[in-house]
Amino acid sequence: MTQIDFYFNTSDKYRLAARLGAKSLEQCTRMFLLTSDPRATEEVETLLWTCQQTGFLPHCRSRHPLAAETPLIVDHDSSVMVHDDILLNLCESHPAFFSRFRRLIEVVGLDEEDRTAARLRYKFYRDRGYEIHRHDMTGKSL
Repeated sequence: MTQIDFYFNTSDKYRLAARLGAKSLEQCTRMFLLTSDPRATEEVETLLWTCQQTGFLPHCRSRHPLAAETPLIVDHDSSVMVHDDILLNLCESHPAFFSRFRRLIEVVGLDEEDRTAARLRYKFYRDRGYEIHRHDMTGKSL
């Protein structure tokens, strides 16, 4: 069964996603960062290029020829899946395919609209019997 983690009360969802992507690399796991649209995909990609002072976090989109060998996939297009390690959801709704991944990470910001959508996703997973781990990011630096 998919392990589900909710990281909530984060001041910057994309920066936290980049940090979790870096952690995934350190642990030699692969992550698919699912974004809501092309603009969000580009914003996350930019962060992955600039979040480390001495380098970047290797990533590409799901249809790139090197996607099968690339540890971080960033895309709003979920029609191509190249691994099943970790799915990090940055979308408003739950991904229909989340259960094919070993782990799902949900990132929740501070604005009320985002929190309301996250509550619906949380209830969806809970009502289906998934154990959910909560991580309060209040006051934690990114």
